Amino acid sequence: MEIERACFAYHWTEEQFLLGLERGAYFIVGWRCHGVLVAYLAFSMIADEMEILNLAVLPEFRRRGIARRLLDAVLHISRRRGMKKGFLDVKESNIPAISLYEDYGFVQVGRRKRYYPDTKEDALLYALDFD
Repeated sequence: MEIERACFAYHWTEEQFLLGLERGAYFIVGWRCHGVLVAYLAFSMIADEMEILNLAVLPEFRRRGIARRLLDAVLHISRRRGMKKGFLDVKESNIPAISLYEDYGFVQVGRRKRYYPDTKEDALLYALDFD
């Protein structure tokens, strides 16, 4: 929750985290630095599709390749589990995240107008073929 609050003005609640994990609705891969959780990536896998739900790195740990390592791990898990497609949405202003996803082959496939409740920004929709 500390990471969530530090990274997002509009963030998941503790109840949302717990309910999703208890029901197996999604998975979370975390990154620790000196034993302290500093980043996480939440994702779902349904049928043969993976969706990145949240990627958060504490501000003081950014630009160290942690997001890239988390994405590597999730893509590896997804391929091993037989996923065929990956999806995500990202704020149009989040240039570092867009650059990261495009580096991995994600391609913009759509846009949701005024999607994010905190900023009313558009969401850019991205997809990745695992084949």
